[in-house]
Amino acid sequence: MSSSPSSPTAGSPAQDRSAYIATLGFPILVIIGGVIGFFGGGDLASATSGWVNWLLGLIMFGMGLTLKPHDFALVVKRPLPVLIGVIAQFGIMPLTALFVVWVLGLPSAIAAGVILVGCAPGGTASNVVSYLARGDLALSVAMTSVSTLLAPLLTPLLTLWLAGEYMPLDGGAMALDIVKIVLVPVVAGLVLRLLLPGIVDRLLPALPWISVVAIAVVVAIVVSGNRDNLLEAGLLVLVAVMMHNLLGFALGYGAGRITGQPVSTRRTMAIEVGMQNSGLAAGLAAQHMEPMSALPGAIFSVWHNLSGAVFAALCRAADKRRGVAGNAPHSAPENAPGTAADSSINVN
Repeated sequence: MSSSPSSPTAGSPAQDRSAYIATLGFPILVIIGGVIGFFGGGDLASATSGWVNWLLGLIMFGMGLTLKPHDFALVVKRPLPVLIGVIAQFGIMPLTALFVVWVLGLPSAIAAGVILVGCAPGGTASNVVSYLARGDLALSVAMTSVSTLLAPLLTPLLTLWLAGEYMPLDGGAMALDIVKIVLVPVVAGLVLRLLLPGIVDRLLPALPWISVVAIAVVVAIVVSGNRDNLLEAGLLVLVAVMMHNLLGFALGYGAGRITGQPVSTRRTMAIEVGMQNSGLAAGLAAQHMEPMSALPGAIFSVWHNLSGAVFAALCRAADKRRGVAGNAPHSAPENAPGTAADSSINVN
């Protein structure tokens, strides 16, 4: 059962605790990956050369395994919020990236990386946060899925347009890579779940941890090749990432409010816009841009999970002040994180 678009729901305390552990535990593991990469240096970078695409493909295959055809039904049943959300996703975050670049006067390599993060599709960790924030989980899954399927076209097109002035880019090569590491694995995972649902259901509990280990290794690889750059520009990149993410939350919520969406939908739009598939951005930047361009995606991978958990806590506190019962007798949505039905929400 999916939550009503107009009334955020909560699962059991045990389900909430499980989802919080996922949301807060994943960035800790990613930080560990970054520390390993920092001290591993060039030796680690050399040993893991060529791993990034395979790791990203594994993560997106895991996402495909969590999807079912009915996850796309919302596009037909309620096309307006999905359309508004996807337009906001690929409109607000790229333009906000340009604003951050301008305000901070970022160097070309970092600027291109921030813009690439802004042009990436929604991060699948957003589904976890939307559930915790009592948002519209069905809409969250639909928006993440649609933006991911549009990524092979829109991500390279927007990146080439907005970041092309900072460095030469091959949009065609980037699009082909996104097809190989995003579209093909997601479709393969979806098809496999349709063909072997029983086997896939037994694998679901392990998938989130496989995904986060893969992301942690991607971050380790990026950091290992950028040790000196991180020492030189790490604080500046962190400030840029924080500004980008928090503006995304605010403007995404504002887009929902301006278009007259209910509170649960506004929350989901804020989360979907503010949280990006930054693991994908870091991997693409490492291959198609300068090494320093991958730092914004790597740092965003940690930061947006932490800020997302805080946003969810603020939403729940607001519900409590308004008298919305947090333990009302609602069952958790079918795809809610922390449930047996679908515990494999990936973190990017």
